[in-house]
Amino acid sequence: MTAVKQLARYHDCRLALLSDEQIQAYLLHLLQERHRSRSTVNATSCAIRFLVCDVLGQTERRVKIPLGRIPQRLPELLSRAEVAALLDAPMPIKARTFLMTAYASGLRLNERCHLRGCHIDSAPDRMCIRIVQGKGAKDRYSLLTPELLDQLRLCWRACRAGAKSTDWLFASRRDPSRPLVRQSAALLLHGSQGRRHPFAAALLCPHLLASGVDLNSISHLLGHAQLSTTGRYLYRGCPSGSANHAAELTP
Repeated sequence: MTAVKQLARYHDCRLALLSDEQIQAYLLHLLQERHRSRSTVNATSCAIRFLVCDVLGQTERRVKIPLGRIPQRLPELLSRAEVAALLDAPMPIKARTFLMTAYASGLRLNERCHLRGCHIDSAPDRMCIRIVQGKGAKDRYSLLTPELLDQLRLCWRACRAGAKSTDWLFASRRDPSRPLVRQSAALLLHGSQGRRHPFAAALLCPHLLASGVDLNSISHLLGHAQLSTTGRYLYRGCPSGSANHAAELTP
């Protein structure tokens, strides 16, 4: 509804009277002047399409409201040396632990925000992290290394000194009874490293494959529904045979 209201406000005209040219001009305005992403412009276009075709019944105009192609970008992949330099950079303990969890376990930003103490299984014969309702609203298990476990314990003790009791591993600074929100997590990392952090999969995938872990296991650890999704992260830092196999899986 917001997108439709903004369209009417932009042209100062009733929605039923808008021409195809006016709709296209508004979409170009969003893309070129307001610098909205292709996905945002496409979502706006779909909302307008629903209004015109399904609400106003002007089905003959369906093909005249354009959808743009969303650019497909390869993720930034880091070498082992680059990851080590990233983790060794000066930063608060909470930021270091948050970033280390991405590299050691392949957890996404939102999955790390919602980690609880009860999700960490440190029994010597198991050593895993349970991700609850992660990618695709599915539960799964991921890696827990001894180094990450030590770092999590260190962060737990440091961040809970004088704070209210809470089970969140990365609690909100303002309200420890709530988890860290995505925006705060992104700001935390941006302030620590001076740039955006890489995708967790981009950090972990190439190094697991180079260590001999099979592609199916990596895909399961990261919660990918298709092997082709995992293959996007396997072009750098991999043995040539593994990289070629990943290329065959990637459309």
